[in-house]
Amino acid sequence: MAIDILTKDDLNSFKSELFAELKSILKIKNSHPQQKEWLKSYEVRKLLSISPGKLQNMRVNGTIAFTQIGGLMFYKYDDIVKLMEENKSQRPLIARYGK
Repeated sequence: MAIDILTKDDLNSFKSELFAELKSILKIKNSHPQQKEWLKSYEVRKLLSISPGKLQNMRVNGTIAFTQIGGLMFYKYDDIVKLMEENKSQRPLIARYGK
């Protein structure tokens, strides 16, 4: 049975490699912050760039699903993404000029 001897230099080298790997993992994790599952009205308005009235109309006509708790409205992030995907245009935008 062979015996390996570790020196302080070996341990310091291992420590440096370990810290470098941990830093890279944390950097990747922080660059992709966790998306909240439920959003408040102001967050949805900001995400969709719409007014409070437009968001209310979307709730009233059933375009957007929501949950109401007391006076607060909550929207599932996945539902917002799904709504945007379903309404994605496949045709090019044609600019209209004049008449």
